[in-house]
Amino acid sequence: MANQVAVGIDISKRTMDVAIGHEQQSTTVFSNDDAGHQALITALKNYQVSLIVMEATGQYQLACACALQAAGFAVVVINPRQARDFAKAMGRLAKTDSVDARMLAELAQVLNQRPDRDRFIKPMPDQAQQQLHALVLRRRQLVRLLVSERQRKHMAHAEVVQDIAELMDVLAKQLEMLDRRIAEHLVQYQSDLTALLKSVKGVGPATAATLISELPELGHLKAKQICALVGVAPMNRDSGQARGKRIICGGRATVRSALYMAAIVAMRHNAVIRRCYEHLLAAGKSKKVAIVACMRKLLVIMNAMVKSGRPWSDQSAQA
Repeated sequence: MANQVAVGIDISKRTMDVAIGHEQQSTTVFSNDDAGHQALITALKNYQVSLIVMEATGQYQLACACALQAAGFAVVVINPRQARDFAKAMGRLAKTDSVDARMLAELAQVLNQRPDRDRFIKPMPDQAQQQLHALVLRRRQLVRLLVSERQRKHMAHAEVVQDIAELMDVLAKQLEMLDRRIAEHLVQYQSDLTALLKSVKGVGPATAATLISELPELGHLKAKQICALVGVAPMNRDSGQARGKRIICGGRATVRSALYMAAIVAMRHNAVIRRCYEHLLAAGKSKKVAIVACMRKLLVIMNAMVKSGRPWSDQSAQA
């Protein structure tokens, strides 16, 4: 075996540009299908691969990442913005599939040398997890369509109001059917975890489904880590003598949206979260800051609940 090499893969709908070691000038192109994935695995077995890095490009990378991980390779899937920021930092301003693959291989080499390398490697979702993610994603799309049509109806000419109303009825029926399918899926595959999350006043079926689908790390990370992953941990913005305003940024926007709605409901019906909100307002915090703090508190409590396997109780939540 040769020395360890890092691998970068730039994935599109039909093809994959693969750089085995960032110093090589050319890349190898494979088809992005089962045959291409198998051919890539066969090629990589000729090397001692340290780490493989690819970007999250919709769902195009998922099958390849799952196949590589099943074959025993360490795979990291990163946000495209992070990859682009790394390329700019390294002075790589050009952007082609081949250049991107080599840049990802260079990033893989950097990540592999970090002492916390393993935190970048996440298990790929199994078939049931992928199905739930697809259902939750489709539900989110239908909700957006329904909201858009509702807004158009208020401004529409009388000639088309009936058409919009009929489409809204169709979307509402599809949404209702999708909610049933999500509930059935959760009962079949994640009934205990669903019941645990729904024991929190403020967390309904949609929020529970979003958390299970898009935050599989829940219960497996420390409080600060899970907050940073979701993007509800305040970030410092200090330089020299200046002390900037703390902000939240990055993370998983879809999970934050679900937590926001859960926090709004919990502030009314959950005594622990309501007291947290009122205490922050009394301390002079703005409503926006107080809501984000309630979101963070909810997340931390649910993370501890999943880790311990114990349902919500006001006493344990205050501890």
